[in-house]
Amino acid sequence: MSDRPYHHGDLRRAILAAALDVIATDGPTGLSLRDLARRAGVSHAAPAHHFRDRTGLLTAIAAEGHGLLAGALAEATDLRDAGARYVRFAREHPAHFQVMFSPQLLRADDLELTTARALSAAALSNAVAATAPAGDGTDARLARIAVWSLAHGFATLLLGHNLDNLLGGEDPEEVLRALPMMLFPSA
Repeated sequence: MSDRPYHHGDLRRAILAAALDVIATDGPTGLSLRDLARRAGVSHAAPAHHFRDRTGLLTAIAAEGHGLLAGALAEATDLRDAGARYVRFAREHPAHFQVMFSPQLLRADDLELTTARALSAAALSNAVAATAPAGDGTDARLARIAVWSLAHGFATLLLGHNLDNLLGGEDPEEVLRALPMMLFPSA
């Protein structure tokens, strides 16, 4: 019998943190519940009590990420600020960002995930709606697609180091703040 106590503390959080570390260095394909259990110092079966399987763990990471993104976007003062906050989120939470937008890795019908996705989508929609006044002829759905595509594409290119030469030493968030002016002059 081991002298280690059975109770880990916050095993769920410990597994999530270890998974985020693995994803940040090896991507989601490098993730193994058995390895995460070893890192947390618990039995190989312990993570399954919280996540059932690898898909459940990745779904929990995506849900957490959407919640964090929703919080960041909810504080935006305008459309440019929302875009900058989106990019900042991607830079500060690259593992979340990578998993959030990989639907093949997730349980699409998970309640926590669908709720968190709805919150982040609503926060983005609110930023678009605040910039494009009703009745000006702007299709709110298309405006949301345009803004999301711009911010997400920029963040993805940034995380992949594809913009390094183009940005030079400029702050990526400030560069992104200038881009919506090309789509929405009143932003």
